[in-house]
Amino acid sequence: MASAACEVIDASGADIAWIELPAGAAAAETHGDVLPDETVAAIQAHRVALKGPVTTPIGKGFTSVNVSLRKRLNLYAAVRPVRSMPGIKTRYDNVEIVVIRENTEGLYSGIENEITDGVVQSLKIATRAACERIARFAFAYARERGRKKVTVFHKANIMKKSDGLFLDCARAVNTAEYPDIEHDELIIDNGCMQLVRDPSQFDVLLLENLYGDVVSDLCAGLVGGLGVVPGANIGDGCAVFEAVHGSAPDIAGKNLANPLALIMSGVMMLNHIGEAEAADRIKRAYDSVLAGGNPGELTADIGGRGGTSDFARAVIARMA
Repeated sequence: MASAACEVIDASGADIAWIELPAGAAAAETHGDVLPDETVAAIQAHRVALKGPVTTPIGKGFTSVNVSLRKRLNLYAAVRPVRSMPGIKTRYDNVEIVVIRENTEGLYSGIENEITDGVVQSLKIATRAACERIARFAFAYARERGRKKVTVFHKANIMKKSDGLFLDCARAVNTAEYPDIEHDELIIDNGCMQLVRDPSQFDVLLLENLYGDVVSDLCAGLVGGLGVVPGANIGDGCAVFEAVHGSAPDIAGKNLANPLALIMSGVMMLNHIGEAEAADRIKRAYDSVLAGGNPGELTADIGGRGGTSDFARAVIARMA
């Protein structure tokens, strides 16, 4: 899948030189770690990476590659654009949402302890610095891309301190720095109901870590699933772009996986590094392939009978 995405990006005319680096279960076998130091050092040096789906070993004590990357590179903003795709029929039309998730705090800080036998507690961490940082990122993202509204999902009616701080920071950043962007707030359970009732009412969603993890997958389901949405983890120093679905080891190497999500993530990467023309060329090409609906060009998960290479070749052909 990763090689297919790289072939598509190369065919776009983008000025890219690839460095292949180890990560995941294979890296654990060869380097003793799912995220070797050489991989982290290379990303820090070059400041950008495209990460294919990787497998985290089960039962060996290794942490998630994604979690390790976010912590070690301080990739504090997860960005998940979700849009209706040509030829992908779902219950909804014209969905165009961007989910922005704080990536470093909340319950995902992983601070837990056992108080006594059978009783454990998890600490939800929220700092003003991180809450202001992700709010500023979300409002800046909205302004730069011509978006009109940022909606904050929260549970401040119950978690008055942590989610309350998240809300306070979003309000303050909006008022002081981005008054041109509309700001809205919804309690998260109501927000989820509103999403499945009418997703067209939303533009940019801003959420803390756990809520963002759940809601971003919910939003992907509105447009056809994780196989048709890209993702990015962005910090001040570097950015990692990735397909957000799993590694599917049962079909690895069988030319069956859909490379679309990783190709779309590559488009995000190209826009990030200033290769906008190449990014737009790829986007138009895969939109054309999807709209054409040729079963031989599409993988099975999106209604076709083709393979990974068939889809990649079809996208490349549309760019010719």
